[in-house]
Amino acid sequence: MMSDLETQNEAFVLCTIINNAGSTPRHQGSKMIVKPNGETFGTVGGGEVEQRVINEALTSLKNGTAKILHYQLNDPSRGDPGICGGQVDVYVEPVCPAPKVIVIGAGHVGVTVAQLAKWSGFRVAISDDREDLISEELKSEMDEYWVGPIDQIPNHIQIESDSFLVLTTRGSDVDIQGLPHLLKSAANYVGVIGSKRRWAFTRKALTNDMVPDELFSKIHTPIGLEINAETPREIAVSIMAEIIKIWRNPGEAE
Repeated sequence: MMSDLETQNEAFVLCTIINNAGSTPRHQGSKMIVKPNGETFGTVGGGEVEQRVINEALTSLKNGTAKILHYQLNDPSRGDPGICGGQVDVYVEPVCPAPKVIVIGAGHVGVTVAQLAKWSGFRVAISDDREDLISEELKSEMDEYWVGPIDQIPNHIQIESDSFLVLTTRGSDVDIQGLPHLLKSAANYVGVIGSKRRWAFTRKALTNDMVPDELFSKIHTPIGLEINAETPREIAVSIMAEIIKIWRNPGEAE
């Protein structure tokens, strides 16, 4: 089951009894998998103990933090989840797939970003409306691809809350066409390549009727960490450095 979920890039929580003493329903080494919808496989004892473990597992999945749970099984009147007489410790470990980097614009920088993201262990999708740029070789390197208009991307590539959208398009006209749709997606990071002047032109064209003001907080532009990058490879490094920094330190995403 675990290998299937990992192959399918599905998140789950592995709950393992790491210690038990006295009378307990299950013993050290017993495991249970909890999926994001609360579905479980295996058991760590059933009853109130298991329900508490499931609730903690779902919380752990949201914040990405492992934890050890300690339960006494003596006196429900004082809050214990059972009366077996023993105690049990459960290690709760969230297992999350790598985030997805969605590169929009398959020019020199875009392709290099996609390849670097893939090399760095991310799931990667790439899109462009120019079919000649999405070669068969490039398709084989990526997890997903879409050849077509930028405003149709959400209909063809799944965009999740942990997806990083990287717009390396050929111009503001493409960004203006796509951003009203991309900003309304679940993604919390939308990076836009280009100068401050280009972004000022794009921003002015995106009226409040097209994009509510509050959604612009997702925008990162100019995209990438400032390292005085010039070549496509250097620019790709700066973009991926910013993405990795935000992924690993979500509290510093501002």
